[in-house]
Amino acid sequence: MNKLKLGIPKGSLQEATIELFKKAGFSIHASERSYKPSIDDEEIECLLIRAQEIPKYVEQGVLDVGLSGKDWIMETKADVHEVADLVYAKTGFGKVRLVIAVPENSAMRSVKDLNGKRIATELVSITNDYLKRHNVTAHVEFSWGATEVKVPELVDAISELTETGSSLRANKLRVVDTILESTTRFIANKKSMEDAWKKKKIEEIAMLLRGALAAESKVGLKMNVQRKNLPQLMSLLPALKSPTIAELSDKEWVAIEVIIDEKIVREAIPKLKQAGAQGIVEYSLNKIIE
Repeated sequence: MNKLKLGIPKGSLQEATIELFKKAGFSIHASERSYKPSIDDEEIECLLIRAQEIPKYVEQGVLDVGLSGKDWIMETKADVHEVADLVYAKTGFGKVRLVIAVPENSAMRSVKDLNGKRIATELVSITNDYLKRHNVTAHVEFSWGATEVKVPELVDAISELTETGSSLRANKLRVVDTILESTTRFIANKKSMEDAWKKKKIEEIAMLLRGALAAESKVGLKMNVQRKNLPQLMSLLPALKSPTIAELSDKEWVAIEVIIDEKIVREAIPKLKQAGAQGIVEYSLNKIIE
């Protein structure tokens, strides 16, 4: 039987990745002591590996596919095929930023002020490239983690990934500049993409993952409305596509089904009710496949 080796990022992205695969239709179970999670697809073999290591393992063919941040693909300079850009992170569905941060009371205000300073980071190569672009010479050292606590006793600044900025604020740090924005990428080994079976399997997984992400911020609405109220009600529906309208047994009424942004549904439902909608049903979505 053909097998696809999939790298799941261990650590901060692990839970969010497993949840995304669940919405995409794959049930992954990872025990605390095993680095080989089970998955309800006999054509896939999962391995739990740090996101930092996944790009190189994919490049080398140890893994056919994996998920890692764009930042780590750049840091390792891995030669991989980027199948899909998946905008999710450990606590939400957005981008993360790699920033230069200094103590709140620091006199450093721009990248030029880093000249001659010490900077701690996990992303040494990217940080050095950033400094080189700005003609700044600084000592960049690798940090094994807990980078925020090294300022100012051990280093002058840090280059750190942040999603919400809460950890930086908690450690009384101020952002001087953003080096880059990063998202999670679904990446594949280039030779694996030349294998017809693997390519098809990879593209199918990517389609389902994209569909799961597309559905994350949307909900479905069903309702009934009298035909005479239809124009007013339609003006209240900012649909993903044109709403589906179906006739009911009573020709004076129609059924409407639409997909809208979840963030506006609490404001939309009272207005729809006021416009004559009845039997309004809101339901969650797992996937939206374009």
